[in-house]
Amino acid sequence: MSLWKKHDRLDQSMNRAGGKAGEKPGSSRRKPQIEEIHPRAAIPGGEIGIWGTGFTDNGRTRPVVRFGEQSGSLLVSSPSRLVVRVPEGVTSGELTIDTGSAVSAPASVAVGLTIAENLHPVTNPALDSDGNVFATFSGGRGQQVPVSVYKIVRDQAARPFVKELINATGLAFDRAGVLYVSSRQEGTIYEITPDGRRSVYAEGMGVATGMAFDEEENLYVGDRSGTIFKINRDHQIFVFATLEPSVAAYHLTFGPDRYLYVTGPTTSSFDHLFRISPAGEVSSFYRGLGRPQGLAFDRQGNLYVAASLAGQRGVVRLTPDAKPELVISGHGIVGLAFTARRSVIVATGTSLVELFMDIEGKPLLGSRN
Repeated sequence: MSLWKKHDRLDQSMNRAGGKAGEKPGSSRRKPQIEEIHPRAAIPGGEIGIWGTGFTDNGRTRPVVRFGEQSGSLLVSSPSRLVVRVPEGVTSGELTIDTGSAVSAPASVAVGLTIAENLHPVTNPALDSDGNVFATFSGGRGQQVPVSVYKIVRDQAARPFVKELINATGLAFDRAGVLYVSSRQEGTIYEITPDGRRSVYAEGMGVATGMAFDEEENLYVGDRSGTIFKINRDHQIFVFATLEPSVAAYHLTFGPDRYLYVTGPTTSSFDHLFRISPAGEVSSFYRGLGRPQGLAFDRQGNLYVAASLAGQRGVVRLTPDAKPELVISGHGIVGLAFTARRSVIVATGTSLVELFMDIEGKPLLGSRN
């Protein structure tokens, strides 16, 4: 059941009662009251649901929903429920509802701020120990682009970091601050020193996509055609697990339980999120996500996945017992990474967006989180 359908009974009961107890049906000029917002975070273009009372003066006029001084696009409007699309360029997360005769008290939402554009990420971004963000310009199949990996420094300037690597895809740091980049075209893993020098780390990885390090610094690589490889520090390569092929890319991260969590969208709209034991045994942690892609854990053991849930696209949070909730709304999200500033960097197909959500991410190798 979608988020919007879930609240239909609430909408109907409020409309029949005319709002809160003690208010007359059809009464006008009462101050709109916000009772619930979900999700409370979005990137531009994402959709936020708002529930409460008094959203219209006469049951017919449409209110204005503002983020600071900027108006959002109203998609659904009733006296007790609104759905609004977050506009581009929002700089304030203070949401208000203006009926024309009264304005609600402000409610806080996290709205994404674009920190880099004109990129082409296809998996999670990566952060180094100084908080710099790295993202790819992956390009089309077999396309060699001038800059393959960009480094976004603290002043939010995107600087070329790796050039002329064909179809740069997955990114991961080791403890020494060396960046590893997969090429899905070549099936090769490259290691990139902090000064940008490149060398081959491993070859023969098939359609190499997402990557993740375990605590012993073994590197795991997803081959989109159906294999998860394990590469130890001596560069020995093992087949760790086998999954069904993905139509896009495998995305990998390690949980606090030391299990490897993997997504790989298929032609189904009801995909699995896989959990693989240290011995390589594959099980389904959750099934029911649409096109699941990049993923990351917080310190509490919650798993965040770029996916759709019941038709709503964005970032889904799964608790340790696999209960899902859409926590960020937005389209085109392919990956995410938590920062030491308790924010999350969301990668879309063309940009990086930062949201301050007061979430502490699970530490990764090469990170201060």
